[in-house]
Amino acid sequence: MFVEFLYELRARKVPVGAQEALGLARALAAGLHESSLGGFYHVARALLVHSEAHLDDFDLAFAQHFRGVHVEAKAIAEELLSWLRDPIKMRALSEEEKAMIEELDLEEVLRRFEERLREQRERHDGGNRWIGTGGTSPFGRGGFNPSGIQVGGSAGGRGGAVQDADARRYRPYRSDLTLDVRQIEVALRKLRAFAREGGDRELDIEATIDATARNAGEIEIVTRPPRRPNTRVILMMDVGGSMDPSAALVSQLFSAAKRATHWKELRSYYFHNCVYEKLYRTEGLQDPVPVRELLRECGKHHKLVMVGDASMAPYELLGSSGYGGGAGSSSEPDARLPGVAWLMMLRDHFDRAVWLNPDGIGPYPHPTVDAIKGIFPMFALTLEGLGEAVCELVRGRGRA
Repeated sequence: MFVEFLYELRARKVPVGAQEALGLARALAAGLHESSLGGFYHVARALLVHSEAHLDDFDLAFAQHFRGVHVEAKAIAEELLSWLRDPIKMRALSEEEKAMIEELDLEEVLRRFEERLREQRERHDGGNRWIGTGGTSPFGRGGFNPSGIQVGGSAGGRGGAVQDADARRYRPYRSDLTLDVRQIEVALRKLRAFAREGGDRELDIEATIDATARNAGEIEIVTRPPRRPNTRVILMMDVGGSMDPSAALVSQLFSAAKRATHWKELRSYYFHNCVYEKLYRTEGLQDPVPVRELLRECGKHHKLVMVGDASMAPYELLGSSGYGGGAGSSSEPDARLPGVAWLMMLRDHFDRAVWLNPDGIGPYPHPTVDAIKGIFPMFALTLEGLGEAVCELVRGRGRA
């Protein structure tokens, strides 16, 4: 009965699947919807929507599926309501003028209202025919008619399920907004991982209760090694050139990472445009650290976060530091390796690595951005993008 509705939700990118379908079926079998469309609306919304960001899409899908309401029709209705939100002030009518106004029954009012909706193309004020404000038409805002209906504003009663969906009380959250430090801290907290380490032991409450119960009520204390942070992060940031407009945003990311207390280790390095044989401990590209030395010191369990717009001349990605623009180029054999080889070396070493792009990921092809996307999972440095990147770092990749 509701399979088509589930497909409508999926078409609008609402994540529903077999688990949600079974849960909804059980709820209907239990009669939680009270055999009404309104009840089904509330039960389905509670079970099928897992994020506030999808509430608006749910309402759109519900309205379209159960009454055939289309997005274009909603746009027209919203335009009409925008006219009615600013009604003109109506002049005072005499008793004779009020008596001359035609009285209609509700059925006739609704019939004429539908006709006007089909015919009206612009705003009207102070008239007696069209949907408008400050007039004597049977429908509008701020006017007078003894048998009229008000369009817009607060309603006295409560509508049905489709009317609830049409109301669209839950406008979609924007996922393209850039982040502030607090939002970044909240997102990065999901990377927390803890391990039991030796040293001073702490009370294990659950194990103590269990051991005491098994010991006929005689208290038996159980201790365990304390949990300590076990997350190790390497942050590599592009600086200078095309990254200058994004300096404030990247600084917020760096500040949030430095303020976090759930890292066991945080290493930060800088590069310009592309990584070559060296990284740098300062944004002025000073105090170099050879990449191979870094790889020897850091295990595969470190989480690598690359930050950059990935936009550069192709020769900077495909060329070596000797002619690719890398600071501190040398004549050693490593200096002849192209930048793309160093990026692939980093990606191959770390099981968990992502690339955050402050410019986002545009719909148009870009030679170096597309090449780096083929090496690192790339995400926009936005609220949604950072959340997806954190999930990628937690999940990691399967290795052969």
